[in-house]
Amino acid sequence: MVTVSDTKVTWLTQDAYDRLKSELDELIENRPVIAAKINDSREEGDLKENGGYHAAREEQGQQEARIRHLQELLRNAKVGEAPSNNGVAEPGMVLTIQYDGDDDSETFLLATREEGGGGELEIYSPDSPLGQALLGAKEGETREYPLPNGKTEKVKLLKAVPYGAS
Repeated sequence: MVTVSDTKVTWLTQDAYDRLKSELDELIENRPVIAAKINDSREEGDLKENGGYHAAREEQGQQEARIRHLQELLRNAKVGEAPSNNGVAEPGMVLTIQYDGDDDSETFLLATREEGGGGELEIYSPDSPLGQALLGAKEGETREYPLPNGKTEKVKLLKAVPYGAS
């Protein structure tokens, strides 16, 4: 379900797409409010000493950056159903893994930061070395991935369930 091309495709459920689209619409609607704040602050006089003006400009910059990010993300989004509960590691799944030689397991959501509401769960990108190694793995399967120091790490997929399922 994940496609790779020159442009960055982000897999999103319809819920996540709708949530991000709603945020984008709200930010765009809010543009005149920020512009008015800047204008009001500008009329207060000396811009060097005007904290309100600089704060409003900063807020505008952050808002415009978020708008551009969301527009790009949604333009390249692949909207689909949440993954099926088939025990295979793919974006949108909560994975429980165990590193070779470690008795403890670790659970995380395999998704982009935008996709995951996250909450208590760590989020690992499908593009991370661990995420790439686990993509397509079935429960019980062991995979290897490269570490920054040049060594490889073995990891076993214990469980894969769709996000939101138990």
